[in-house]
Amino acid sequence: MNLPSKPILSHCRVNGVLLHPTSFPSPFGIGDLGPGARRFIDFLAETGQQLWQVLPLGPTGFGNSPYMCYSALAGNPLLISPELLRDRGLLHQEDFADVPQYSLDRVDYEQVEPYKMALLKKACENFRTTATEEQRHEFNQFCQGKAYWLDDYALFMAIKKDQNGASWHTWAPELAYRKHDEIEKCRLRLTGEIFFQKFLQYEFARQWSELKEYANSRSIYIVGDIPIYVAHDSADVWSHPANFSLDVKTGEPAMMAGVPPDYFSATGQLWGNPIYNWGRLKKTNFEWWIQRFRALRDYVDYIRIDHFRGFEGFWAIPKGETTAIKGRWVKAPGYAFFEALRDELGELPIMAEDLGVITPEVEALRDRFEFPGMRVLHFAFGSDPANPFLPFNFCRNCVVYTGTHDNNTTVGWFENDLNDYERRNVLNYLGGISQDGIHWDLIRLAMSSIANVAIIPLQDIMGAGSEARMNRPSIAEGNWEWRYREEELVKDVRDRLATLTWLFGRAPASWL
Repeated sequence: MNLPSKPILSHCRVNGVLLHPTSFPSPFGIGDLGPGARRFIDFLAETGQQLWQVLPLGPTGFGNSPYMCYSALAGNPLLISPELLRDRGLLHQEDFADVPQYSLDRVDYEQVEPYKMALLKKACENFRTTATEEQRHEFNQFCQGKAYWLDDYALFMAIKKDQNGASWHTWAPELAYRKHDEIEKCRLRLTGEIFFQKFLQYEFARQWSELKEYANSRSIYIVGDIPIYVAHDSADVWSHPANFSLDVKTGEPAMMAGVPPDYFSATGQLWGNPIYNWGRLKKTNFEWWIQRFRALRDYVDYIRIDHFRGFEGFWAIPKGETTAIKGRWVKAPGYAFFEALRDELGELPIMAEDLGVITPEVEALRDRFEFPGMRVLHFAFGSDPANPFLPFNFCRNCVVYTGTHDNNTTVGWFENDLNDYERRNVLNYLGGISQDGIHWDLIRLAMSSIANVAIIPLQDIMGAGSEARMNRPSIAEGNWEWRYREEELVKDVRDRLATLTWLFGRAPASWL
């Protein structure tokens, strides 16, 4: 298939929508890569969008955060579509006879996961017994091609299940520290579970690749997300401990990631992820990182780097601290890394999440490689006219958002989050609130700006309130659950989005 060429973001005005696949409508309690995903892509194409931004796609752990995954390279099995498995003959319609009555508006992970994993287990058993020679060959090719991460990941997940979900650093030392004889015993004893984990990754990759091809065929290009840090309890840290700052006796992080105290938090943020052993990574010419980028480029067209500033300098907090106060800044080899990455991969279609305390050194690193940074309108009205998030202070090579997955929705933000000074600034800047509502006023502000790229959360396009917020960073529970209903994307919403996209020069060339 001859697909259209993707836009060069530093030279094109484009528009897109931020939506994680878990939010799609689906009969199985959580969005997946099936029919609902294709209908969403049709919606994007019909309204002149060219970008679809997703959150990290990995298998989530405790708290269901896509930023704390069991692997930096694997896909989330909960995104696999049972309907597509049925269409391949691996499930049957009668297998769906007892689907629970899930909420249409929220993901109840505790309900969804056991039911869906049972379906996936059944599909795996059917694959074992009924797969054609061609399907087996395709599966074997996938496993061989991805062996550099898949073998360790599948073994890690199999042992983790065998250990009742315990974190790897609490396993028996011969497992935690990968003693050869014990690891080989596990490979033999857990053969069935290892096969299942590989089957899940094969199906995820197959379904996602077909969805990406469908999106690209409609001139929709996917923006993926790569968190700078990985979860401590992950296959990556377990299988490549030398790449991380770990206590060699306990396996716990010796130095933890976070950010220092600032205006928003007197104690900073202690994330708990192990920081990188950048000296070791540099000696390997950043092989692990390059593999990570290469793997994600198979799935997406552009990559947003979360916490980009950590490639210039990062806040390192010693083991045992309960806040981020006693951390220190440590330089990172950002220039050497991105040069090595460019040498290996060529073009770097990267967006930089450059929010937070950004120094001239971070800006210089970003601009050296011409990565567009982020501008968030929710942050624009709390100070004075020098605020970098006000549109008249934008440069063209940036990405403007109304808000992100960590923000309230625009309606919720305006109704609940502003103080009197900020509210006056918003009203003065906009000249009042139009009859279309604050969400459309901010969408218009973003799309009319000089920023080459504008990306709008679907919740704002729908005018949803605080109940549709995706994540509350300071609250541990109730996040990553929001879902929309198909009927909420009414004709008026579609027409208004399409009109603004065309009016502000962000529609694809085929519309002109």
